[in-house]
Amino acid sequence: MKLPFFAPPLEFAIERLSTDDADHLPNIHAEHFLRPWSEDEFSSLLDQTPVFGFAAWPVGQRRARPVGFVLARLAAGEAEILTIAVARSHRRLGLGRDLMEAVLRTLHADRAEALFLEVDEMNMPALTLYRRLGFREVGRRPGYYEQPDGPRSAALVMRRDLR
Repeated sequence: MKLPFFAPPLEFAIERLSTDDADHLPNIHAEHFLRPWSEDEFSSLLDQTPVFGFAAWPVGQRRARPVGFVLARLAAGEAEILTIAVARSHRRLGLGRDLMEAVLRTLHADRAEALFLEVDEMNMPALTLYRRLGFREVGRRPGYYEQPDGPRSAALVMRRDLR
């Protein structure tokens, strides 16, 4: 009897991003957004003091392309998620949650009071994640997101209190 092949689960390291990592991010971003950010845009953001981020790399492959990342900004006690993306090939492994939890730990250490984000009302996987992490809807921007084949969708503004 031939047994089915099961690959061992990959382990991922969540590590802080630097400007040197900017060249790795546009490809993953392009999988999720109609207007993806360029390497220069990522580099410029990562060069700003209030901006920080994390990426997920397969363990032992730090210089390989990351499989997910998140960027956030903290100012005057309030933070916002600027963008988050996980490669399609690595979805449903908990990496989005792990990346968000790295941001939350950093914000708790920095004594931030709240974290905001915007999400497309049509992005059910992201909405599920954010709600499980304690975010609640506090606003709506109608017609904010362009859809490839359909009417524009609203951006939901979500907040999580950190205190």
